[in-house]
Parts: sequence; structure tokens; C-alpha cells
Amino acid sequence: MAFDQEKRQAMHLLQGVENGTLRISEAARLVEEADPALVYLLLTWLRSHYGGDHPAAAGVLGRLVELNSAHGSVRARMREGKADPVVAWFEEEHGYRDFGAADFVDLVVDKLES
Repeated sequence: MAFDQEKRQAMHLLQGVENGTLRISEAARLVEEADPALVYLLLTWLRSHYGGDHPAAAGVLGRLVELNSAHGSVRARMREGKADPVVAWFEEEHGYRDFGAADFVDLVVDKLES
């Protein structure tokens, strides 16, 4: 059950930032409650999927910048998460663009909890 709750929270954060349906303060609260590696992976997934010429890039990346600018704790969680062995595993074995949101969340939460 805990895995399901963590997956729901991760999807809520990911989709909230992606779709602009989550207030930045609420996103920051979710970031503070989440595993730092999961935070790093989720926000990096968003940057990867919405970089370059994606039509929604300005909105999504703008929300990421706002989240990082308004809440210094987000940057700290990202730095901490980047050093996690699960991040290294994912980046050595997979690519962020290889997964849709739901499959990505399933994979990384399962790996973090194993």
C-alpha cells in the first residue's frame, strides 16, 4: 500500500507541475515530503520531456524555474537526490525520454522501495 501512496504522490507532483494544476507552494510541500532521489528524477524527467521545441516547454519549464526560485529547499533536495545510487542506476541503464509519466513513476518508485 505504501508504494501505491508514494506513486500517487509522485504522479500528483509530476502532473501538477506539468499541467500547471498545482500551486507552487503545494509543489514545494510535496518536494519536501518526497525522497530526494525521487524529486531529482521527477524534475529531471520534466526537463527532459519539455526541453527544446516542445510546444508546452515554456509553461512547464517556467513552472520549474518558479518552483526552484521560490523555494531554496527544492534546489537542496535536487542536489541531495542527484548523489543517490538509484539516480546513477537509472541514468546508466535508461533514458528519461524512454518512459511515459506513469511507467517512469512505477519504475523509479519500485526501485527506490526495493
